[in-house]
Amino acid sequence: MSPARPQIFLVRHAESVHNVTKDFNIRDPGLTQVGHEQAAALEASFPDLSSVAVVITSPLTRAIETTLDAFGSILPGGNNLILDPYLQERSDLPCDTGSPISVLKERFPSFPDGVWSSLAGNASELDGDDWLEKKGDYAADDESVTKRAEKVRKILWNVAQNIQQAQKEEDKKAAEEREDLKTSIVVVTHGVFMKFLTEDETIDLPKAGWKDYYVEEADKFDGKGKRIPVKRSPPCRQNPPHLTSNTTRSPEPLNP
Repeated sequence: MSPARPQIFLVRHAESVHNVTKDFNIRDPGLTQVGHEQAAALEASFPDLSSVAVVITSPLTRAIETTLDAFGSILPGGNNLILDPYLQERSDLPCDTGSPISVLKERFPSFPDGVWSSLAGNASELDGDDWLEKKGDYAADDESVTKRAEKVRKILWNVAQNIQQAQKEEDKKAAEEREDLKTSIVVVTHGVFMKFLTEDETIDLPKAGWKDYYVEEADKFDGKGKRIPVKRSPPCRQNPPHLTSNTTRSPEPLNP
């Protein structure tokens, strides 16, 4: 049995305090009550939670809270969770600037130590200052953000390859008889950075909205993280009825 192509669910964080107050000087704000409701609704309507192999999220508080509200039930003790500073929002405003790891540990005490040292294998990233000071890889200019998005696409491709390799190993153990194969990747990030990540200026998901993708096959991958074609664009069914949801778009490939 050929391994399934891992599916990527790109998720926008739920409503944050600064989205409502328009006070962009709040450092690393959390979710509003409505935001928590949006994220909880996402858990209830997500297509297949049992298929999720890993959740990779921005380490900004609103993204972590969205992740816990929506996917906490499949992340016992923080297992299969990666905090990736590359996924943080684009700007260098206080609202888009993260909190020191010491503060995050106090806010999310249930996470094991491994979560705080996880950047797809780079154990020092969250302990550094660059991601907090918006410099180097994390600078807010277009060139830096474009390069950062490219690095995320490479990370996603590598994670997808690891998932497929694991499936091949399971095939040797009669994987066709298993019903619990985990082949999906969830990425929780931000509205503006999402445009760079997808190379799609038109993408504008609602809060706690999602859109799904496939990673290109290995023989078509150009080494630059440029090929992550869209599988489909579903309606954002996770939004509570009293909140605005987006409309269904026709599938379109991302530009290579």
